Order: sequence, then C-alpha cells, then structure tokens
Amino acid sequence: MTFTPEVVAQIASHMNGDHADDNVLIVRGLAGIGSASAARMSGMDADGMDFEATVDGIAVPVRIPFAQRLTERRQVRGEAVRMYQQACVALGIEPTH
Repeated sequence: MTFTPEVVAQIASHMNGDHADDNVLIVRGLAGIGSASAARMSGMDADGMDFEATVDGIAVPVRIPFAQRLTERRQVRGEAVRMYQQACVALGIEPTH
C-alpha cells in the first residue's frame, strides 16, 4: 500500500503533536540512540516510520521498520503502540499507556 502525502502528514501531525515524548523513546529504545534529546516523525511508508532525531544538537535521520508491511491506514496505530511498548522494554521503563 502507498500512503498518500496527506495521510502521512496527518499521522505525523498526530505523532508529533500528541506523542512527542513517545517519539523520543522509540528512537532511544529501538534505534539505540540513547542521547537523542528530541525526535519528530518526518515520514513513513508501508514498511516503516522515519524520524528526525536531535542528537547533540544535530538532526539525524532515523528509520524504524514496522514488524510487518502495512496494508491499511488503521494498522499504523497498532504499530506505533507496539514500537512504543518495545522501546519501553528496551529502555527498562514502565509504559504509561
């Protein structure tokens, strides 16, 4: 499935507006960039989500693959939750949602 630019923009707006802290945890836990001070979702496709992480004041592109190729928009939420929960486990912290 190809996600249209409008759909990607809507998902990014939600992730960056409502889940900014989760983005940082995902980058720290799943990409192994523990020094990331910020992260914003910058894009996505059927295979993964892209972030721009701030590491020591420098913008660094980060790609986090999905567990499986997505075929429908409604699957994105489940993958974002899975990534957040796996990141929490990797970081040894308790998920708050």
